[in-house]
Amino acid sequence: MTTPKTLDAARPAPREERPAPRRRRRTPAGSWRAAFRRDWQLYSLAILPLLFFLIFRYAPMIGNVIAFRKFEPGGGIFGEEWVGLRYVKLFLNDPTFWNVFTNTLVLGALTLIFCFPLPIVLALLLNEVRRRTLKRFLQSVSYLPHFLSMVIVAGLVMQMTSLDGPINAFLDFVGSEKIPFMQDPGWFRTIYVSSEVWQTVGWGTILYLAALTTIDDQLYEAARMDGAGRWRQIWHVTLPGIRPTAVTLLILNIGTFMAVGFEKVLLLYNPLTYPTADVISTYLYRMGLEASNFSYAAAIGLFEALVGLVLILSANVISRRTVGTSLW
Repeated sequence: MTTPKTLDAARPAPREERPAPRRRRRTPAGSWRAAFRRDWQLYSLAILPLLFFLIFRYAPMIGNVIAFRKFEPGGGIFGEEWVGLRYVKLFLNDPTFWNVFTNTLVLGALTLIFCFPLPIVLALLLNEVRRRTLKRFLQSVSYLPHFLSMVIVAGLVMQMTSLDGPINAFLDFVGSEKIPFMQDPGWFRTIYVSSEVWQTVGWGTILYLAALTTIDDQLYEAARMDGAGRWRQIWHVTLPGIRPTAVTLLILNIGTFMAVGFEKVLLLYNPLTYPTADVISTYLYRMGLEASNFSYAAAIGLFEALVGLVLILSANVISRRTVGTSLW
């Protein structure tokens, strides 16, 4: 028989409770510190672009202070004296500025209406071309105008629309009177938008063609099994597939709405076409560099930047609430 003493001896001795060791606080695997330690070589590649934007984009913003100070060439870099909203009131009460502002809105709206949807249409048409050689040829022809210098494009437009150019030669051949296109303010917007379409539409198809390659072929097969033709497939499969890309580009285009083509307008316009051709960027050029009224030009430029900021923020909010796609 076992006695209580033998039972007590058979029982294992109780373990001494030790304090639980403190766990070291580790950095989560998804934190920015862990990501930087893991991929610091890749992040180092962003140093030069960040320095570029810091030096040439953000640092010059300090100069906007001269919009509220009286600046004179040869004086202090930040102006001589504080004048408050004096220059803002000047351009708000200037009828010339509002004419320029209206021209900017009209040219920007026309450019957006024609130059935004046409690359989508051209990308859809190129996507339907089955012969690879023909498709590459059409792409090369449509891309070529983008690589031409703005000076060359302006020279071609002026030669085509001159009184001795091919357009007026054709009008003379059919018995119509010659038209001084570059001296008539009513023709400037048509000429500008047409040249912009010719120069940018082909290049704008690149992103859409890339987006088309990401659409799953099984969606087209399912649509064909349901009896959908090519138009139905484009409407229900292709367009929804490229919608995020289209919305993103639309927001970016709206953000640059006010900065309508400064170089091309400057090269094409003349005092006779100022009523319809003069935009904010060219008006700033004349007021700031030609008239040396830097504070007045800075005030107008700050106003243009604020309008562009409001436009891109509004477009982003509307897109996020209606379509579900936005930049941020």
